[in-house]
Amino acid sequence: MTDRPTVLVTGGAGYIGSHACRALTAAGYQPVVYDNLSTGHRSFVSGPLVTGDLLDGAVLARAFADHKVTAVMHFAAASLVGESMTDPQKYYINNVQGTLSLLQAMRNAGCHRIVFSSTGAIYGNADSKALPEDFPCAPINPYGASKLMIERMLADYRTAYGFGAFCLRYFNASGADPAGGIGELRDNETHLIPRAMMALQGHVDFAVFGDDYDTPDGTAIRDYIHVTDLAAAHVAALKLLEQGHAGGSFNLGTGSGFSVREILDAIRQEAGREVPHSVKPRRAGDPTYLVADPSAARNVLNFVPRHSDLPTVIRTAWAWHQKAHPFRSR
Repeated sequence: MTDRPTVLVTGGAGYIGSHACRALTAAGYQPVVYDNLSTGHRSFVSGPLVTGDLLDGAVLARAFADHKVTAVMHFAAASLVGESMTDPQKYYINNVQGTLSLLQAMRNAGCHRIVFSSTGAIYGNADSKALPEDFPCAPINPYGASKLMIERMLADYRTAYGFGAFCLRYFNASGADPAGGIGELRDNETHLIPRAMMALQGHVDFAVFGDDYDTPDGTAIRDYIHVTDLAAAHVAALKLLEQGHAGGSFNLGTGSGFSVREILDAIRQEAGREVPHSVKPRRAGDPTYLVADPSAARNVLNFVPRHSDLPTVIRTAWAWHQKAHPFRSR
């Protein structure tokens, strides 16, 4: 084993977790992936892997003991909004009960530092060009509700047990590792950029939902942040916990947004051809604008996105998608 600080990365075989592992390694840590591989990919894991479920307390306890874990980055979760509406039980068991099991294992092991992967979905039907952290949280689906419950749990663990806990609320994670090898890869892809690229490759149909929004081109505007920048923010949060910071909840975004048509145009410029698509009516609950106010993360985490300009997001994502399909078997 190494004498580098060991970080247990739950969900480390997934999209964001695998990028966080690379960032941890580059920053001098030893990531240990804990993943049940239900949606993650073994091929994304380059270091130690513990195959297990968060609900399996015995496997968790062994992972903490065997690897002398000093902190946790928690990405493991069910995360499909639509599925959460039809099968909420899965989301409360996987996300809430699974996190409680993880926190119990942490307490038993004397590990009190955690960086949690939260989501802008906790804000619900917010419609804002600069959404702050103190905006009322009113999630409109069980996925967002489960993440908000976990944030509340972590706040209580801070107060009662002295945990250091950061909750990092992502807006739209995007892009892929510039060095290649890992990227966005799901069996049921719902995110705009990868789905558009899959449509360009002939794998799926693509629809623009709503072209009558009050925006310059009629399509909804979102804040896209490169996954490499997300990973860097997690490492920055971990370092603050090591310095004794108690943590808190922070938005991770860029503070600016792009419309659906701007995304499709950027993909066309990179790939050299149009994304085939249809236009369908708006989906219920989709706001016109959803853009973060990232100033708190900038001030506390010293977080400055360095890879989140749209050309970099699209270039890295397209490079990944052009070679992703051999990875589709786990």
